[in-house]
Amino acid sequence: MSEFDDDADGQNDKEFEENLKLFEDMLATGQVHFFDADDIEEIIDYYLQWVNYEMAKKAIDYGLERYPFSSIVKIRYAQYLSSQHYTYEALAILNEVEMIERHNFELYMARGYIYSQMGLGEQAIENFKNAIPLSDQKDEVYVALGVEFLNEDKPDDALYYLKKAIKLNPKNEVALNELSLCFDLTGKSDEAIGFFEKYIDNHPYSYFAWFNLGLGYSRIGLFEKAIEAYDYALAINEQFSSALFNKANSLAQLNKFEEAIEVYKETFKYEDQEPTTYYYIGECFENLDRFEEALVNYNKCVKLDPANGDAWLGIGVVLDALNRLTEGVHYIKKAIEINPNDPEYWYVFAEVQEKLGFIEEAGLAFQRVIELDYPDYDVWLDYSKLLHHNGYVEEAIKTLEEGIKKFPDVAELLYRIGIILIEKSRRKESLEFLSRGMDMDYAKHKEIFDYAPTLQNDAEILSLISTFKK
Repeated sequence: MSEFDDDADGQNDKEFEENLKLFEDMLATGQVHFFDADDIEEIIDYYLQWVNYEMAKKAIDYGLERYPFSSIVKIRYAQYLSSQHYTYEALAILNEVEMIERHNFELYMARGYIYSQMGLGEQAIENFKNAIPLSDQKDEVYVALGVEFLNEDKPDDALYYLKKAIKLNPKNEVALNELSLCFDLTGKSDEAIGFFEKYIDNHPYSYFAWFNLGLGYSRIGLFEKAIEAYDYALAINEQFSSALFNKANSLAQLNKFEEAIEVYKETFKYEDQEPTTYYYIGECFENLDRFEEALVNYNKCVKLDPANGDAWLGIGVVLDALNRLTEGVHYIKKAIEINPNDPEYWYVFAEVQEKLGFIEEAGLAFQRVIELDYPDYDVWLDYSKLLHHNGYVEEAIKTLEEGIKKFPDVAELLYRIGIILIEKSRRKESLEFLSRGMDMDYAKHKEIFDYAPTLQNDAEILSLISTFKK
């Protein structure tokens, strides 16, 4: 761009500011001023961009009165109406515009966004596609398509259009960030890393690209490399709080909790105090067994965001660690009230009830964990142990049978049911389960004696172990 272009842009900005002041003075004094169509369109766009709908409506009214046949003013009116949730009225206006001016790029984009707002993804996509041949900025249309395909849970299609957007405009930051999400949703972490490395070769000072490269490394567990990428992003833009936050997450994943806490705190220099950040600081302190400091940060989190169930749960768990369990139960219940379908919360509640000696309540909580499709097998072991140790032996066996159906390749469940069956004098079945367990994972046969030390003197079991050892 030449210095003449810079001068022209500066002049345009000055003219716009003067027009904006004139318009606002006109509204304040009632003294009428004349604005040509381009000027009033700019003023409308300004107010819509800054979400000042009251002033946008006044500018639109002026435009409609002076330029009743202006397609752009009508389209802006439709956009205003959709912002006020008058979507059908907005669509009716756009249909009128289409009858007069079928080849208007803005028409199809506006209608696409309105359909998207209404949850009508197919219609939104159709309109965005209609806008492609009419647009001078096709990357923006491709981004709109990419985002809409993401809304429709079609990340592969989204990936296709976002790549096209980047090819046309490598500096489109929205496309870069949405692209990173698409790589994640499609499980293409290796492709993401390759893409952003190649992008950085051509655009080494793009802190968004370094940030997204860091995300790619994080997703495959390469946290050291992720931190290195976040550091490059921060070297280019030290105020990039998202890079700081994700760097702290990676440090925490590497169990570098002290460093993570410091980096989390650094984010507060550049953004408002986020409740989630306090939650993660609390979690780091909890992992360091600094429970009082964990409690302070979890409380800061729920003060800012009372609906953060994880933080309420954290308070309960930390109070348990501080031997204040009866107090902690209240906070765990609070977490469950917020997220009643989170199996992790119910699992913690079950363990706490068991500690307090409320066996029936613990059992019901374990059942709830199972109902909510808890993804790991350990709940079947813990629930069966609760039942077994409290005299509900048959129920413990049935629970383990259900667990084995769900997790047929987990040796621990086979060992556990084998042990409990001996107690019921069902030795033949017991030895069959123990044999299956050893056949599946011999090294875990020590589970037998960890759970039931008295079986170390059981000759038949020792013989079976010896057979598999050979």
